Amino acid sequence: MKWAYFYYMEQLSVITICFNNLSDLQNTCSSVDAQSVKPYEHYIIDGSSNKDIAEWLQNTAQPSYRKWLCERDKGISDAFNKGLSLATGSLIHILNSADIYYSTTVIENVLVYFNKYSGIQWATGNIFMKRGGIWVRIGVPFDAGQLYKGMRSVSHPTWFLKKELYKKLGNFSLDLKIAMDYDLMCRLKNEPYGYMNETIVKFDDGGVSTNQYLKSLKENVKVYESYYGFSLAARAWQCRLSLLYYLLQSKFGKFLYAIKASNLK
Repeated sequence: MKWAYFYYMEQLSVITICFNNLSDLQNTCSSVDAQSVKPYEHYIIDGSSNKDIAEWLQNTAQPSYRKWLCERDKGISDAFNKGLSLATGSLIHILNSADIYYSTTVIENVLVYFNKYSGIQWATGNIFMKRGGIWVRIGVPFDAGQLYKGMRSVSHPTWFLKKELYKKLGNFSLDLKIAMDYDLMCRLKNEPYGYMNETIVKFDDGGVSTNQYLKSLKENVKVYESYYGFSLAARAWQCRLSLLYYLLQSKFGKFLYAIKASNLK
């Protein structure tokens, strides 16, 4: 009965980009392989300068749904776009190397959700990540009226988009180094959306947007104003986030956040 039900589901393509981080990629692949319902396909987009990942993929038994492309790229957006051009599933999830699915039923639950709410074009959920050195569960529904606040805990690793939506709105901008996901979110503003109150991913905090947080805030403002013009609200909000970032680097700030985080667990 379960498999008959899933026969009518979307076909999920998972895309994982990676660069010189074999052990991280292996952890990500293990989390995909452990899913109760496997993806339709899992594409590895490897832009590494060494051959470690390519040799592992070629010389180690891989599930039939795993496919890969090993060649240099022009950066994160280019790698994302290569994956999108190869993916043939009707539903897309970008799961970066080092990130892992939070539970073994994530894919199954997402497919059930999209089957139940067949009219939506994209959906997001919650993420388990470190803030202020503390593991917390974060996620809010997308609100187009709050776009000036940036990503606002609508975390890209939790996004599931219909393939046709990328065809309609376009892929990731090659001109952006960090805020390419926020740029796409600005284009998603009016598309049918759903929020899954479920933890999707355990997030690795070593990514570009984490390590270059202040630069990402500036790029977010640039993106927002490219769509909506000069925004004092966006600039003020990013200033607020910058101050909070510096506060979290202090012992006092971490103490205050520990109190707040006790309500997020």
